[in-house]
Amino acid sequence: MAHSDAALAQLAEQYGIATEFWDWKGRHTEVDDASVIAVLGAMGVDASSPHAIDSALAARRDQAWRAMLPPVTVARAGAVPYVNLHVHDGRPARLVVRLEDGGQRDANQVDNWEPPRNIDGQMIGEATFQLPGDLPLGYHRLILDSDDRHAEATLIITPPHLAWPERMKNSRVWGYAAQLYSVRSRQSWGVGDFADLAALSAWSAAEQQADYVLINPVHAAESIPPMEPSPYLPTSRLFVNPIYVRPETVVEYTDLDDSDRARVGALLSSLRGELVGDDQIQRDKCWDHKRRALKIIWSAGRSDDRQMRFDAFRHHQGRMLRDFATWAVLCEHLGGDWRTWEPRFRHPDSPDVGAFRQAHLAEVDFHEWLQWVAAQAQSDAQETATDAGMAMGVITDLAVGVGQSSADVWMMQDLYAPGMTVGAPPDAYNQLGQGWGQPPWRPDRLEASAYAPFRTMVRNALGHAGGVRIDHIIGLFRLWWVPEGMGPAQGTYVRYDHEAMAGILALEAQRAGAVVIGEDLGTVEAWTRGYLAERGILGTSVLWFEEDDQGNPVPAEQWRALTMASVNTHDLPPTAGYLTKAHVALRARLGLLTEPLERENELADQELERWRAYLESRGALDPSVVDPVERMVLGLYKVLTWTPSRVLNATLVDAVGDARIQNQPGTVKQYPNWRVPLCGADGKPLLLEDVYAMERPMRLSAVLNGLDTTPEPWRRSTNPESRPLEDRA
Repeated sequence: MAHSDAALAQLAEQYGIATEFWDWKGRHTEVDDASVIAVLGAMGVDASSPHAIDSALAARRDQAWRAMLPPVTVARAGAVPYVNLHVHDGRPARLVVRLEDGGQRDANQVDNWEPPRNIDGQMIGEATFQLPGDLPLGYHRLILDSDDRHAEATLIITPPHLAWPERMKNSRVWGYAAQLYSVRSRQSWGVGDFADLAALSAWSAAEQQADYVLINPVHAAESIPPMEPSPYLPTSRLFVNPIYVRPETVVEYTDLDDSDRARVGALLSSLRGELVGDDQIQRDKCWDHKRRALKIIWSAGRSDDRQMRFDAFRHHQGRMLRDFATWAVLCEHLGGDWRTWEPRFRHPDSPDVGAFRQAHLAEVDFHEWLQWVAAQAQSDAQETATDAGMAMGVITDLAVGVGQSSADVWMMQDLYAPGMTVGAPPDAYNQLGQGWGQPPWRPDRLEASAYAPFRTMVRNALGHAGGVRIDHIIGLFRLWWVPEGMGPAQGTYVRYDHEAMAGILALEAQRAGAVVIGEDLGTVEAWTRGYLAERGILGTSVLWFEEDDQGNPVPAEQWRALTMASVNTHDLPPTAGYLTKAHVALRARLGLLTEPLERENELADQELERWRAYLESRGALDPSVVDPVERMVLGLYKVLTWTPSRVLNATLVDAVGDARIQNQPGTVKQYPNWRVPLCGADGKPLLLEDVYAMERPMRLSAVLNGLDTTPEPWRRSTNPESRPLEDRA
């Protein structure tokens, strides 16, 4: 048994699987053998017996020797990379680098005294080659020739440090965070869209002097109802949810004849009638009407030049777009969970799937078109933001994973670990641990693919944005895998190649001239934050969490510099709700309190009093602000301006005084998670046009801009001289 335990631990280490870890209380914790064996099984490794473990260890030792080249080599620019290759013992080898731009560089062989091995009856030797140390950034190819044997593999040269974009002039910036679906205007179809994002960005830049708007993930959702409300549980991270497209902004809408335009107008009128009196975002209802309107526009056709652009988009997106569109049509015919389909339709490479696609080409074309117009709408929003003066524009959000029945899992089944879900170990916030219901990527398969899906995902996220926020960025280092049938506490950590993934992230961001913000909250190994800072990837600092061991606020001047600093996050109550203890009352109503209500209120009062005392001691409270809650809100944001943080973030809900939380952890149906519209301090829904005229956002922006006086809110005027620019300093 001791032999089995030691060998199992060795095998687990070979695959980056933890057999022990330190929990949130600093206690050393050992992982159950059953969990380790299950995780190994999900990676295709049999560890069910001592004999199987020994066989798996032997196979792992020889694995690299069975391939002439490793599938991918990732190195930082300026380093001198070395590559081990494997050829028939004693035979010559030549290795060259074919550069991304078509050039070629030779690699030099250096000494390697590793003895040859017998691999499947043939003696295989190992040779080491030194690559040039001045290779340019990019995706290159390694070309190996040995006698009549030939092999190629990917070489990725990444930036050592992601530089601050030149257009930002090395200055600090601030901006808003908003849940896009909740931000609606008079022209919206019941849900905030990319046209609303453009308008919000224009107002934030022109009237608030903000440099970005950070939005929730806009990844693709289900193609048929019910649509998952949470933007953090998408069906694909490679594509976009077309619910964010406003039909009237599609170019072809202007070419519709009167009859078709009237049909679109009737759909909008019908939707608005159905939504009267509804105080929640109704995605399914909105998408049903919007989808029919978009289909009218698609059916009207395109001009020759627009068709050329659509064809170019499809060609650039390649097979993934075709498969995603096919999945969407299959869902419409067979149901939303591909795991319940007939086996012949459960894989994109199936001949029956190919035949189905051919039989439904028009429907597939429609879903490809939806992705094209969504990409255009995103591009328009980013262009509006930068034209209005924003240094960054739109910052998108990248969710940590997708659902089990998602399009991504259907399209890339070999990439995901079967029988596993991602979660979190027990911590102070959830002592039972968390299971998120999302299958993890297999690190070995990611490496074998040269990280192609990850590269595509990041590139698409940055395609029409000035930056990206990575939810749970610690997933680049390790993820908590939970075997199905076991509780979250019975999971274990699985490591990923963070050097490769962070390097690719930096490379894609540098090419896009973008910033990367990592959500590095929760249980984090101490060294990872330093590593991210070294690579130029910003972390996240949240005011409520910046406390010392005694629960006292950490002085603002001692916060980290390479972070996005905020008062709260989308998983926390808006600041007005927090200050009025609305979150305590809500959790009591939903039965989520772990302590008696009186005790919870007492603890909340103690925390708020500590912050109130801190604000008073620092002179952060402005006595001229009449409302005591707003006075505290502005004081807390003033603290952010004293930090060295490079990016400051204000939530739009704080700007307008909203108190309702968007997502109440621990609930599914008890609370309308991700369905709460933007509201004012009175709890009544606001439209963007209402926000423009409000004084409250102007007071918050004055704090963040360091102004002594508060500018007047925007008013429509026929007199262009009514608000001279010199008064808007």
